[in-house]
Amino acid sequence: MTAEERERSIAAYVALGSNINNREQYLQDAITALNQEPGIVVTGLSSIYETEPVGYVDQSAFLNMVVQIQTVIPAEDLLSKLLDIENRLGRKRDVRWGPRTIDLDLLLYGDKQLTTPDLIIPHPRMHERAFVLVPLSEVLYERQDAAFEFISANLEKLEGKEGVVLWKKAQ
Repeated sequence: MTAEERERSIAAYVALGSNINNREQYLQDAITALNQEPGIVVTGLSSIYETEPVGYVDQSAFLNMVVQIQTVIPAEDLLSKLLDIENRLGRKRDVRWGPRTIDLDLLLYGDKQLTTPDLIIPHPRMHERAFVLVPLSEVLYERQDAAFEFISANLEKLEGKEGVVLWKKAQ
């Protein structure tokens, strides 16, 4: 990303999850793919957390994390890039909330609020999911702004946090 692009870039936050085969490798492959996309730079990583599945529970535990990116790509185009990365990494959508090589969810895109047929920002269910809020609050901690305070307040009220277990500390 050029200096000019970085100046006009937006901070966005993406949740990553995997529960098939080498889960950590899929997370790393997704981070690498994000960094290789023109107009995207990964600027922050949470630790990796292991969590039990939600929704469809007859599957293996997930590894989850959140990355912060700087991007000049519009939100809807960014979503398309995330879906493309999922496809390249072998994501199959056979069962709703089923097993997956990688799942990439756009959580926040700057301070924007957006509702389209394909995308809602902030992510509409993130406040219900400890496996998203725990790593997101870790990445947002440095900011100590309204977004961090909002996420922290939601996390405090949320049940099930004890099911989000630190698997590997951020490096």
